[in-house]
Amino acid sequence: MPISKLSEPSLVTERVFGAIHSAIMSGQLPAGARLRIRDLADQLGTSPMPVRDAISRLEQSGLAHRVGHKGAVVTALTPAELVHVYATRSPLETEATRLGTLIITAAGIERMRVEHRKTMAASKAGRGADALNHDEALLTVLYTAAGNPVLLELIRSLWHRCRPYKLLGVQPALDPPDPGVWSHEDRLIQAVSAHDCEAAVAVTRESLHHATARISAQLRASGGPA
Repeated sequence: MPISKLSEPSLVTERVFGAIHSAIMSGQLPAGARLRIRDLADQLGTSPMPVRDAISRLEQSGLAHRVGHKGAVVTALTPAELVHVYATRSPLETEATRLGTLIITAAGIERMRVEHRKTMAASKAGRGADALNHDEALLTVLYTAAGNPVLLELIRSLWHRCRPYKLLGVQPALDPPDPGVWSHEDRLIQAVSAHDCEAAVAVTRESLHHATARISAQLRASGGPA
């Protein structure tokens, strides 16, 4: 039996979800921002229905939640969730690093180098979201080489879940520029180039540990919840 064509409302819903999701991923809608259905519908030029559907999907993914009489808001940053998310990422990403380092090709390593250069350029230009995109692209090359698409899908879903934390974490690299925030990339590429699984895994584990500590300190400094 053939699959029916998508109706126009379905296409609009996807576009609305993509627009709001992108705004959260870029920091345009920061943690704690209210997701007012009518305001968003007006900005996007749609009816309230696709906005309501998009917000429901964001809630399912953990990027938004309901708060009392405020309605939906972009999920707030808390030290507790930070620890939980990064603790979950660590075993998944260290395994993907180990597997990928074993079999990645020379072409794959070169793509990692290209993304590293793009990360540094975006960071120097103060484009935090773009720098994160290239950092994730670099890791995606390595994790794809691992040959486990389910593992990669789980990692990517966690990247989306913790994007607001990652945006906060890269701020020290932007003003003034601090290339040290991205030092893990260069060390990871060196280890992967040598197919040194132990060293590559150590870099991944250390990077996630340092990111957790750095973001936690920033949350405390900003007066976030304990």
